[in-house]
Amino acid sequence: MLDNTSPTHNHPYTKVAIIGAGFGGIAMAIRLQQQGIHDFIIIEKDSDFGGTWRDNQYPGAACDVQSHMYSLSFAPKTDWSKRYAEAPEIFSYIQDLVSDYNLRAFARLNTEVLGVHYQQDRCLWQIHLHDQSILEAQFVVFASGPLHVPQIPHITGIEKFKGKIFHSSHWDHHYDLKGKNVASIGTGGSAIQYIPEIAPECKQLYVLQRTAAWVIPRDERLYHDLEKKLFSKYEWFRKLHRIRLYWSNESRVVPIVKPTVMKYAQKLAEAYIRYQVKDKETAKKLTPDYIMGCKRILVSNQYFPTFNRKNVELVTEGICEVTENSIITADGKERPIDCLIYGTGFITDPRIYLKNFDCTGLNGIHLNDVWKDGAESYYGICVKGFPNLFQLLGPNTVLAHNSVLFMIEAQVSYILQMIALVDQSHSDAIVVKDQVQEKFNQDVQHMLDNTVWQSGCVSWYQQEGGKNFALWPTYTWKYWLKTKTLNAADYYFLNKAS
Repeated sequence: MLDNTSPTHNHPYTKVAIIGAGFGGIAMAIRLQQQGIHDFIIIEKDSDFGGTWRDNQYPGAACDVQSHMYSLSFAPKTDWSKRYAEAPEIFSYIQDLVSDYNLRAFARLNTEVLGVHYQQDRCLWQIHLHDQSILEAQFVVFASGPLHVPQIPHITGIEKFKGKIFHSSHWDHHYDLKGKNVASIGTGGSAIQYIPEIAPECKQLYVLQRTAAWVIPRDERLYHDLEKKLFSKYEWFRKLHRIRLYWSNESRVVPIVKPTVMKYAQKLAEAYIRYQVKDKETAKKLTPDYIMGCKRILVSNQYFPTFNRKNVELVTEGICEVTENSIITADGKERPIDCLIYGTGFITDPRIYLKNFDCTGLNGIHLNDVWKDGAESYYGICVKGFPNLFQLLGPNTVLAHNSVLFMIEAQVSYILQMIALVDQSHSDAIVVKDQVQEKFNQDVQHMLDNTVWQSGCVSWYQQEGGKNFALWPTYTWKYWLKTKTLNAADYYFLNKAS
């Protein structure tokens, strides 16, 4: 919470400023309270908590990580309705957390952060807001996440189109798709969820695919009332279920780090496509030409059967242009459309989505300059030259096989250790040593070298040039072990100018 009366600060001051009110920001806020720290603020550009799950409310939106793994271990939900929760249930869980921990009292909503600037002599961060006001904080936590800036490809003639256009993360629920000719661009994680949902409503649905996706079956089921009661009554029963889910997910790393093993799993995935899609030519088009796992593996039981519908056409030719009421592909074919939906995902390279965000550290260095050749940090949490600045799900800590909430919890715990160490050492700031960060990133890239993620395809895990800036390269339990205890020797401690 803000301390507006402090005589030592010219601007409102707080010990910890959290930027972003999604799962990361919520986890950070809850754990701060549990550690007895109540001097913090959550700054959120939107009107509500929820992040990805506030924005992504498209038809069929659901998590591809099991419910009991996609929840906070220190604030669990015992009555999940099914193994893979849908967006409304996840958003409801988030709202319960906000209420249970009184997080609105710490929040400043509808507030966009324009930039953060380190005041070296005072060991403080100045946070510049869109209303021209300034907040000061000892510690700043970036919890904005990598999935909040929609990827909108430029299409020739799009400005002429007179129909409806929207991105999956800003779904227009007031627009009725019944009887409409609809073009959906993209076949990623969002698209494979909403396409089966909207297909029965559309007069004609054109699915425009640039690159086929590997899709495997979802082991979906409802939780029985008895299971829910046991989850609620016996903590050990819920934890045991969570542990089982965790290790089943972790086992997926084996074929990722050993691409030769993945080829056997790929055969099963190919058989799954042929089994679910009746038309052989369509099945062939839906079969990727890269090793499974190189791009994110998707899970769905409904996606492939959608292409058996007479009103659904898979279009693999590139888009040439859009007219007032149609879309024209490279083969010269013109298809009439009333609505265009972007299922094209998000801009994930922080050098792009943070390009207008001004962040300056020691000696006025700009984060964008530091990251000009690629985003790097120490354990995805801290960056050399930027004291007391922490990030959740920073570079090389996103996952392709398990729950990112597991990573967030490990990172939050590590940040709390850093804050405690600053207080205990009677210093004012902590910053990772240059050589420590550099060695860590060399090791990460070395571990990525022979994985399936680097086997030749282009994915959102990579920046231009092929460097993988997004993924943790190995088991999550290794990350947890490495971040469980902070090594003070990895850091410099700074004090205010006397």
